[in-house]
Amino acid sequence: MAEEKESTSIPLSHPDDNGGEDPPKSPPHSKSSSNSSTREACCFVLQSWVSKKFITGCVVLFPIAVTFFITWWLMQFVDGFFSPLYAHLGVDIFGLGFVTSLVFVFFVGVFVSSWIGSTIFWLGEWFIKRMPFVKHLYSASKQISAAISPDQNTTAFKEVAIIHHPRVGEYAFGFITSTVILQRDNEDEELCSVFVPTNHLYIGDIFLVNSKDIIRPNLSIREGIEIIVSGGMTMPQMISPVERVVHQNEGIPLNRMV
Repeated sequence: MAEEKESTSIPLSHPDDNGGEDPPKSPPHSKSSSNSSTREACCFVLQSWVSKKFITGCVVLFPIAVTFFITWWLMQFVDGFFSPLYAHLGVDIFGLGFVTSLVFVFFVGVFVSSWIGSTIFWLGEWFIKRMPFVKHLYSASKQISAAISPDQNTTAFKEVAIIHHPRVGEYAFGFITSTVILQRDNEDEELCSVFVPTNHLYIGDIFLVNSKDIIRPNLSIREGIEIIVSGGMTMPQMISPVERVVHQNEGIPLNRMV
């Protein structure tokens, strides 16, 4: 009986127990955690791709929507001048008032170009300039129309100019409005009156700059106004002076210019 108790009290052992220690186990859920991180990375990439494409769509559609809205509003505004007349006559055709307004503007231009039309226009302008407050609105509006008018006159912008402003090494866009001769003891100096807009097109500073210090780019007046109004967003990638373009067209190398 004693022998049986002693035999049963001996613990059983196996050769693969490694000294009675438990075998190392792999960390739990390692495979699932790697799958989760991969899924999160894919979701992040997908979200960034969707956001980027959405912003790209907004950037593309925004100018189209603004252009369509302004054009539609302008058509309705111009159409409203003559559409009530057609509505009174019982004619309801959308766009007919707009076309009539364009034809009316064309004939006004033809009439004002004549001697009688210019005289009547001068009388009306003289009367408007005698009205308080209204004369300031008319003068500002006339300056804007004169700046982009195909018939350049003394009040219109002559050329687009680039000058050193506010210091040497920095440049500013402006418009040449007139020229003046500055008399000196040794020799006379030709100065150009350059208008540099600061806030919007008709709030700015006027500088008298030597004509030799003015860079005349190959830009039209309308292109210069677009650059100013858009805050430089319509700036071309490359600007060349008029002299460079003329000499390139004539085939004259620039290094021969003195």
